[in-house]
Amino acid sequence: MNPAKSWNDRCTLLRSIFEAGVEAVDPVRAVRRHLKRNGSDLVAGSARWSLEKIDRVYVVGAGKASAAMASAVVEIVGDRLSGGVVNTKYGHAASVDRVKICEAGHPVPDENGMRGASEIAEIASNAEARDLVICCLSGGGSALLPLPAEGVSLEDKMETTRLLLGSGADIEEINAVRKHLSRIKGGNLARFASPASVLTLILSDVVGDRLDTIASGPTVPDRTTFRDCLEILDRRKLTSAVPGAALKVLKAGADGKRAETPKPGDSAFSQARCILIGNNRQAIQAAAARAREAGYRPLVLSTTIEGETRDIARMHGAIAREVVESGSPVKPPCCLLSGGETTVTLKGDGLGGRNQEFALAAAIEIEGLDRVSVLCAGTDGTDGPTDAAGAFADGGTCSRARQEGLEPVEFLDRNDSYHFFEPLGDLLKTGPTRTNVMDLRIILVDG
Repeated sequence: MNPAKSWNDRCTLLRSIFEAGVEAVDPVRAVRRHLKRNGSDLVAGSARWSLEKIDRVYVVGAGKASAAMASAVVEIVGDRLSGGVVNTKYGHAASVDRVKICEAGHPVPDENGMRGASEIAEIASNAEARDLVICCLSGGGSALLPLPAEGVSLEDKMETTRLLLGSGADIEEINAVRKHLSRIKGGNLARFASPASVLTLILSDVVGDRLDTIASGPTVPDRTTFRDCLEILDRRKLTSAVPGAALKVLKAGADGKRAETPKPGDSAFSQARCILIGNNRQAIQAAAARAREAGYRPLVLSTTIEGETRDIARMHGAIAREVVESGSPVKPPCCLLSGGETTVTLKGDGLGGRNQEFALAAAIEIEGLDRVSVLCAGTDGTDGPTDAAGAFADGGTCSRARQEGLEPVEFLDRNDSYHFFEPLGDLLKTGPTRTNVMDLRIILVDG
C-alpha cells in the first residue's frame, strides 16, 4: 500500500494508527489475559487462590478504566462475587452486576469521589482473613479516590491538586503529595484490608510503570515521605500557596507527629499481589504495527518521555525535519512514535490540554514541511478539561490558521490550543475510550 498523500487521507491514517494503539490496551481483554478461573481456582500470574478456601470476593477500584476492568473481573469470578464499589470518571462508567459504579470528578476530586472512596475503605476494613479483595486500578485513580487525611478537607485537597497541576509538577510529585494528604492512598488501602488477601490489577498511566505512583499506589508500599512532599512544594514554589491545613499536616508528618505511609516490609502487604496488565509500550507496539501495514517504516523514539510539552514538541519537530532533510534516523516514508506524559506550566488563561498544546507547538516547528503530519492524543479520549483527545497538525497548519485570523504563537502563549484547532476542524474527538495508558504521539513523514 502506498503512503497516503492528502491531508484528509493522512488524518484518517493517523487516527487509525492511534486507534490500533488504544485497542491493544482494551481493559476488558487485558483483564481476561491475566485473570483466569480454572474450576474452583482463581489464577492471576503465578498467584493462585482456591475459591473453596475463600469466604467472600470483593471488587474495588478507581480510575478511568476501572469500571471496564471490574466488568471483566465480575465475568470471571462469577457467582462467587460478594459485591464491590468502583470509582470512575464521569462518562467512563460501565454496567457491572453486583458492583456499585460511582462516577466522580477528575482531575480535581469531588464529593462523589469521596463518598465512593469511603465505601471502598469500608469494604476493605470489613474484609477478613478468608476474604479476597480484587482492586482494579488505572490512570485517574488518584483524583478518583479522595479520602482526605484527618484535619484536611476535600476543598483543601482540591485546591492543592489544582495548584500542583498548574505548577508543572510531574505525576510522581503530584501523587507523593496526594498520598500524604490521604487516608487510603500510599499503601493504606492494603492496610485497611489486611489480613485479607488483596489482588491488584493495574493498567499503567505512569512513565516507568511505577506501581507506587499509579493511582497513588493504594495497595503497594510507598517510597515517598512527608519530607519529600515539603521539598516538592518548595521546588514548585507552592509552600505559601497551598491551604494552611494541608501544609500543617505535611509539616506534622515531617516532624514525626503523624504516622508515615506503610513502607516495604510492612505486614499490610504480606497477602498482597499486584499484576501489571497493560501499559504505554503495548499501545505503541500496536501503533507501530499498524503504521507498518500502511507502508510506513515505524521508529519508536521512546515510551518514557516526560518534560515540558512545548519543549518535547520542538524536539519531535526537529527530528521530523532531520528525517526530511537527511533521511536520518529513518528514511521516509516513516512513522515516528513516542509515548509517555508531558506537563504544561500554565501561563495563560486559555483552554486546552497537553496533547493539543503539543500539536500546536509541533505545528509551529514543522511549518512549511508539507510532507510531515502529526497527531498527539490521550489514550483515555480526553485531554485536559476539554472534550477532545488531542489534535492533528501538519506543515500547513500555521498557514491555514493565519488565513482564519489565528496567530499560532499567540494561542500557544496563552495555552489556548483548543480554540486554535477547533475552527480548523483539527481536534480529535473520540469520546471516552475507557482505557488509559498515557499519550500517543504519531508523526508521519511521507516519501
